[in-house]
Amino acid sequence: MHQPSCRMNDDEYQLLVRAAAACNMSIANYLARAALKAARNLALTAAEIAGEREMVKELFDLRTALNRIGNNLNQVAAALNSDELAPQAKAVLAGVDRVSLRVDALVQRYLDGERPAA
Repeated sequence: MHQPSCRMNDDEYQLLVRAAAACNMSIANYLARAALKAARNLALTAAEIAGEREMVKELFDLRTALNRIGNNLNQVAAALNSDELAPQAKAVLAGVDRVSLRVDALVQRYLDGERPAA
């Protein structure tokens, strides 16, 4: 067994920690899988790798946005179930529409084989 090591700054490490957690993987397992994926496909250019990183970042950002919308939607449902007004309902639905459009655009870029600009 080999155990390579690498150095990264605090921001890079926190990004790695979040990415591994989002994939329900240990940091070591995530790092090994990501590095091996890149090593197995040396045809990827630096721009393509950067584009994939941007796409993954967008997916994480979308997940965060959906979590916020879910929390807001729960508040709207709780208010309506208590026969209270829910003035934030329109804003929550508008947020759903915005995130839906972002998801559609990201999926279309992926299907078209495009990569976001780095």
